[in-house]
Amino acid sequence: MENNHQKIIFSGAQPTGSLTLGNYIGAIQNWKALEKDYQCLYSIVDLHSLTVRQDPKEFQKTCLSFLVQYLACGLDPEKNILFFQSHVPQHTELSWILNCYTYLGELNRMTQFKEKSQKNKDNINSGLYSYPVLQAADILLYQTNIVPVGEDQKQHLELCRDIALRFNQAHGDTFAIPEHRIPKVGARIMSLQEPDKKMSKSDDNVNGTIFLMDTEDIILKKMKRAVTDSENKVLYSDEQPGIKNLITIYSTVGNISIEEVVKKYDGKGYGAFKKELAEVIIEGLRPFKEKYQDYMNNMDFVETVYKRGAERATEIAERTMKEVRSKVGLLTK
Repeated sequence: MENNHQKIIFSGAQPTGSLTLGNYIGAIQNWKALEKDYQCLYSIVDLHSLTVRQDPKEFQKTCLSFLVQYLACGLDPEKNILFFQSHVPQHTELSWILNCYTYLGELNRMTQFKEKSQKNKDNINSGLYSYPVLQAADILLYQTNIVPVGEDQKQHLELCRDIALRFNQAHGDTFAIPEHRIPKVGARIMSLQEPDKKMSKSDDNVNGTIFLMDTEDIILKKMKRAVTDSENKVLYSDEQPGIKNLITIYSTVGNISIEEVVKKYDGKGYGAFKKELAEVIIEGLRPFKEKYQDYMNNMDFVETVYKRGAERATEIAERTMKEVRSKVGLLTK
């Protein structure tokens, strides 16, 4: 039985190749700090990924790799519940019920559907349209109190809250109403090519994103190509967004203050700064790479992690579903 007295944090991520340096700095490092005070559930939301056609064998490898990356980043499977969304069937069961409490007008207003439809004009499926309802089910299933996501997911969380409130008004208190939390420390790691946009694993320009699985040569090349400006001064200024972003990365990965970074490179040009930053990132990711390989060589342990995670998640999810089924009038088996 999980601890019912702790507040619950849920976060889901699609298994898309590799986590980014932005994920690592802006999310996962914060997750590790949360595990002492909260019951944390981190789901690899593989069902969400099916809105895009996947090669089955490659997709299975990607999902496993993604879980191993979580472990290599330091998420403790004893202190956190790590699991695949598809291993907990209550997600899809609750999603259908919540679909019946979601209005077409609400889904029509979802900006992500419009954006993704433009990118996937040959496959605009109903799953892409109802994606936010499954996302709401992911969150509400665990009586989630806090969802640590970026601004780009805020609209989906607001819909989730509206659905929960509507259900509660119809049937009495059933779901906790989740709050949106944006991580404060290192939350905004920006693209290396477009420093006004957040670093993203779905960026069309791969040179804008450093992936945790990138080789040393690739990291060095991406850093050399990182957008700066004509000032050639290492200053932490809003007037120099490109170099400001690189200083933030250096400070966080190198574990030194912004002021120390600026002082260290006073009077030096961008070339030396970017080369040394690449080395700082490579060294900073070395422990991750070593742990990743160790876990990949121990698949029996990895399988134990996700099976146990699914069992723990299912236990919580079923408590919610029993109440939901009863309140909407479904007969028990």
